[in-house]
Amino acid sequence: MTKSVLLAGESWTSMSTHIKGFDQFPTVTYQNGATIFLNIFKDSDYAITHMPSHEAQEAFPSTLDGLLAYDAIILSDIGANTLLLHPDTWVKSQRTPNRLKLLREYVEAGRGLMMIGGYLSFQGINGSARFRNTPVEDVLPVTCLPYDDRVEVPEGFTANVVASHPVVEGLGTQWPHLLGYNEVQLKAGATLIATVPETGHPLLVAGTHGRGRTLAWTSDMSSHWLPPEFSEWEGNARLWTNCLDWLTADE
Repeated sequence: MTKSVLLAGESWTSMSTHIKGFDQFPTVTYQNGATIFLNIFKDSDYAITHMPSHEAQEAFPSTLDGLLAYDAIILSDIGANTLLLHPDTWVKSQRTPNRLKLLREYVEAGRGLMMIGGYLSFQGINGSARFRNTPVEDVLPVTCLPYDDRVEVPEGFTANVVASHPVVEGLGTQWPHLLGYNEVQLKAGATLIATVPETGHPLLVAGTHGRGRTLAWTSDMSSHWLPPEFSEWEGNARLWTNCLDWLTADE
């Protein structure tokens, strides 16, 4: 039976100004960081819907029934404001549903939610992801810091797997290096699966809320924190598949 998964975020638009002597011109580039992840599930038991950040502001479901069309939802590099500020609210000053509250209800109803790290995940760059003290933080197995939570590790680090769990089944302990992560705090009762060796900060955490399951992966799913050595590792596909299997498992 095919299971439906919504991946929101993991896209961005870059604007550059090219200055060539007296002359200058701008260019705009759209980039999708989800390509490798999506390719993993092309021929699988999962139907992945990718909703890029610029689409999610309006198209992300605004009803619980709309969310319940998905067996699991992944938020990756998409800040709270994108989900809070529907264009009808931002442009027209109209009341709209609080989609962070709906995500909490979604998990309580028995579905799975995962947050993947990045510059606009957890608390994010300059604190601008803003998931601290939100209904989404309520259901995650970790707590966000009240300030910029990025930790850059240019020399690289390898995950320290500290617990046996279905999410890391078959992956062993020798993982490729990562280049950064969001610092978070472990919640009481959550299962710490993997850590950052030098700091002990959580890297992979599982938890439950209501009838649902949640996961936090504090590094990225693409560059720059997740380098080619990791994305090309055979365990990369196994890791993400394990995550979805666990999030959507029937109890």
